[in-house]
Amino acid sequence: MNGWIGKILRVNLTHQKLTVESLDAKVAEDYIGGRGLGLKYLYDEIDPSIEPLSEENKIMFATGPLTGTGALAASRYTVVTKSPLTGAIANSNSGGYFPAEMKFAGYDMIILEGKAKEPTYLWIDNDQFELRSAEELWGKDVNETTEWVVEQTHPEAKVVCIGPAGENLVKFAAIMNDKGRAAGRSGVGAVMGSKNFKAIAIRGTNGVSVADPQGFMDNVAFAHEELKDPYMSETIAKYGTADVVEFSNEVGLLPTRNHQQGTFESAAKIGGIALAKDYNLKGANRTKACFSCPTACGRVTKVTEGKFKSSGEGPEYESMGALGSACGISNLEAVIKGNHVCNEMGMDTISAGSTIACAMELFEKGLIPKEDIGFDLNFGNGEGMVDLLYMAARREGFGDKVAEGSYRLASHYDASEYSMTSKKQEFPSYDPRGGQGFALGYATSNRGGCHIRQEVHCVEFFGISLLDIVETGGNLDRFATEGKPDVVKKIQDYYCMIDSSGICNFIVIATPKAEVLVKMIETCTGIDFGGLDGFLKTGERIFNLEKMFNIKAGFSNEDDTLPKRMLEEPFTEGPGKGHVVQLAKMLPEYYSVRGWNDLGVPDQSKLEELGIASI
Repeated sequence: MNGWIGKILRVNLTHQKLTVESLDAKVAEDYIGGRGLGLKYLYDEIDPSIEPLSEENKIMFATGPLTGTGALAASRYTVVTKSPLTGAIANSNSGGYFPAEMKFAGYDMIILEGKAKEPTYLWIDNDQFELRSAEELWGKDVNETTEWVVEQTHPEAKVVCIGPAGENLVKFAAIMNDKGRAAGRSGVGAVMGSKNFKAIAIRGTNGVSVADPQGFMDNVAFAHEELKDPYMSETIAKYGTADVVEFSNEVGLLPTRNHQQGTFESAAKIGGIALAKDYNLKGANRTKACFSCPTACGRVTKVTEGKFKSSGEGPEYESMGALGSACGISNLEAVIKGNHVCNEMGMDTISAGSTIACAMELFEKGLIPKEDIGFDLNFGNGEGMVDLLYMAARREGFGDKVAEGSYRLASHYDASEYSMTSKKQEFPSYDPRGGQGFALGYATSNRGGCHIRQEVHCVEFFGISLLDIVETGGNLDRFATEGKPDVVKKIQDYYCMIDSSGICNFIVIATPKAEVLVKMIETCTGIDFGGLDGFLKTGERIFNLEKMFNIKAGFSNEDDTLPKRMLEEPFTEGPGKGHVVQLAKMLPEYYSVRGWNDLGVPDQSKLEELGIASI
């Protein structure tokens, strides 16, 4: 095989048995890799109605055919499982160096199943592998775990692991790799912790072959030229995604005080310019790049003194919104510290920050008494935010409720309407009232509140033209509903392919024509999509199989919705003043465009068209 290695490592923790299996070539062609490949195997191997933290659940660590090749930012893999946060499909994507190392060691996917009797980790050295005791690691944070495992295995080993949050089954625990990279969303780290599984260390010394080396490198060269776009090569390279804070605030999208508003008066204090000026490391160590990426959007930051003293990677834009403006916090040092705590303890910064923001609003409304928390939790309390992050990771005191996510926390106080979630997953740092298409994407996302499974905001907010996907390019009225269902559907299908290919979606932002990715996968693997339509049809197959997983897990059209605040409470200030999400106007058309019935269930004819009628 080309692109794909052709091998899967299955790890049965219950029986301490490891076996190598051949990758089904037809499945690879139909589902590509990453998000799609992991989904197909999970769908075939578990009952979607199982309890996510039960022994019956499985975790798929799936690379894409481009992962580990010379393609730009070919650094990604996807963790696929059933989410303990949402109960829906979970597909959490990460970069760094671990994913490419998986391919170099000779594996397209690692399947984790069963449950170990004692804390365990896995060491893989090319075609040699073994399970080892992780007793000494249990309780250690991500940095400590990574360093210990490297010492015990090989200096060149790449490590994926959970921190204390995963061990304690925090509903939004992350799976971390390379210390600062995160498969962050949907609580995948809790599933790993439920299996008494701490880490994977891997070392590989092989390469990845491609079907058409010259054609492949021609496409890579073209993508390199596209990356010379000033925004990617200058702004993102200088500030990272933190640059987006000021822009989001300017256009009225920045979640403020648990999404009560979309503008934050102190945005400049927690934005990219302030971060770069005072807290980014200087010199050669100031940035972090993933495998095969010339952009290096990651920052290395340090607070040198005081109660928020810390150092590490980030924060990225999403973390600055969730831990900053959403919590009403204008102290950038608190935001930086909060981000470092999440990385060290192994937690999703988005859900962690948003859950604390929800708790802050409930406290200010008198719905959570001070004695439950142990201290005042007003908006703006940076020290309280950081304390709660530690408490949540360890499930100490009120942190035990925070560890359940905002929906369960708010429901405990009969106030679920203050949880800013879709399918119980917290919104990222863009308020959906700022764009109708983006809002529809939130509501219909198969994994719950999410922006990177349907980056409609790139078109609606940033004016980026996905030229051969959305004919109107970047000229969409973000507050209009007309045509948005079709736009959302196409971009959702497209992003299924991006997440399955093994490249970072930043390359898509820089390269506005999908044809580049089509040709890159074709010249890498040798498969023929038959043009853009066939390529998108593959993405549509993946999206519909996710939908069927959720339906079998108990989800219905009633779950394709947003909180009351988004539907009935307009912004009272900023560019979005007066706007709410007009979901009822768009959802029926969206179902129709997708070939689903009025209840949001794929018709049999649609499943037949996609080649998945047998499910």
